[in-house]
Amino acid sequence: MLKICLGDKLYLAPIGDEKGRVLDIGCGTGIWAIEFADQHPSAEVIGTDLSPTQPTWVPPNIKFEIDDCEAPWTWPKPFTFIHTRYMAAAIASWPRLVSNVFTALAPGAWAEFQDFDLRYYSEDGSLRDELPVSKWARTLLQASRDFGRDPEPGVGLEGWMRGAGFEGVVARRFRLPIGPWARDGVLVEEGLEGFTLRLFTQVLKWDPEEVQVLLANVRKNLRDPKLHVQYDL
Repeated sequence: MLKICLGDKLYLAPIGDEKGRVLDIGCGTGIWAIEFADQHPSAEVIGTDLSPTQPTWVPPNIKFEIDDCEAPWTWPKPFTFIHTRYMAAAIASWPRLVSNVFTALAPGAWAEFQDFDLRYYSEDGSLRDELPVSKWARTLLQASRDFGRDPEPGVGLEGWMRGAGFEGVVARRFRLPIGPWARDGVLVEEGLEGFTLRLFTQVLKWDPEEVQVLLANVRKNLRDPKLHVQYDL
């Protein structure tokens, strides 16, 4: 989905031909890091995440490490490119993370943050406040904030980067339509249940059955072509 938004590109930063040392923060299953390593065999790619969910059969120029990006950074050598994406509702202090990224870069190096504003909206008023998907989205955002994690980092990234000392900052906004109403609409049902259950039951103390009833109605809303729901990258 993110790659489609970027015009089938992995990144937009003008990092040049010499890729050097590359860090992918919060790499998840390693999809981005592996594809980058395949495209740039001369680069040294490191992917980090809290969970060891990456495959073992990978390009020879990549390695994965278990690491908490919010812990003190101890990288011995600087990087020529640092990338992170989809960390909404996962970071306690974005200014601290962005500052650590800036410090870990070599002079003249680049960083790219690809992240969301998870606030759902419609431009035609079809997303009404009383709908289950609206209730779910509002509650999810509040649960993330109660948990101490920002669910809307996309809107703040430009300011945090400038505050950390970055120069030549470029911010771009992409609108992501949700559901069948748009030709390239994304489907968000995958992973919906696990993410919602964790926040609603552990943070807000909802009963699991109550969450399942809400999710059933949310899925109906998301499949309705009359609802023109979207959010921003």
